[in-house]
Amino acid sequence: MIKAIIRSIPNTITSLNLISGLVAIYFAFHFNKEFGSLYGYHLTYIAIAAAAVFDFCDGLSARLLSAYSNIGKELDSLADLVSFGVAPAMLMLNILLHYTGESPMSFIALFIPVMGAFRLAKFNIDESQKTVFAGLPIPANAIFWIGFAEFTIRTSCEGAAISIWWDAAIIVIISLFMVSRMRMFSLKFKNFDWRENFSRYVLIALTVANVIFYGIEGLMWTIIFYIILSAVSRKTIE
Repeated sequence: MIKAIIRSIPNTITSLNLISGLVAIYFAFHFNKEFGSLYGYHLTYIAIAAAAVFDFCDGLSARLLSAYSNIGKELDSLADLVSFGVAPAMLMLNILLHYTGESPMSFIALFIPVMGAFRLAKFNIDESQKTVFAGLPIPANAIFWIGFAEFTIRTSCEGAAISIWWDAAIIVIISLFMVSRMRMFSLKFKNFDWRENFSRYVLIALTVANVIFYGIEGLMWTIIFYIILSAVSRKTIE
């Protein structure tokens, strides 16, 4: 009984990831509605962030408890698709529909989870992506859209017109990065050696600086820097 409970812990945490993603989707459809002192889009950010924490914890618990399973691997991918693919896509879809007069082009946001699904499928069958990623990881994709959503909402509130073609181009480009062959360093630390983790430390410093100077929008720049850093350090990526 105790062993069965222990083996179920990682999958339970993964289920919390999935639930967080579903909550994020709900609030994405109410992004401009006030919930107390917060708007729906704020709660979408929080729910996606919670999903990211659970995504980290399920893998950590599986390693600590030696509770790996094929079901857990598949469940993790399904949860990630919902939380980091569908949820940010629904947020962008509703934002674009709202600020572009319900332009049909807004549905280009659905390209995000489609590419996310391909990204996860490729990851699951590619044994070489244990320490190095091929393409933008889907959680990093979600982080980008949180920052970009904040940028879009702020500029719209300041009176700037939203160019659906410009936003559509960004959606396609970032989504395609998920299925690209570009080698990107893993954000997981195997140790704390400065030389081995130089790119990771630089990215952490840039993230802190971006959030301090740009707020939530800074997360968008963090992912752009992540892509640039990976390109610059591609010869040293392990």
